[in-house]
Amino acid sequence: MQQSVKNFIKTYQLQTDAQTRYIDLVSEVGELGKEIVKSTEYGKKPYAPTPSATDELGDCLFSLFALCCEMDVDAQAALEQALAKYERRFVQKGDVGSGEQLEAHQ
Repeated sequence: MQQSVKNFIKTYQLQTDAQTRYIDLVSEVGELGKEIVKSTEYGKKPYAPTPSATDELGDCLFSLFALCCEMDVDAQAALEQALAKYERRFVQKGDVGSGEQLEAHQ
């Protein structure tokens, strides 16, 4: 998938810096969140996939792979490394979280 995105970017001359790719990713994740919130009527009903949410998720994936390309990160290798980390955590403590809690600011 990453190679497909890389080829698309090259074909259409969409190269840009990592900072711009990051901002694009955050924007796309926000749009996905908006679709999820709308489809659940702000949490009043269970989530069910919608064409709009699927479209936004595709945009998120494109943006994430494009960011990987700009950062020269192999997405597959990064995912495998993350899965191995989560598996170690689960085996060690029965949870995949880092265990770090954010402090509440008053």
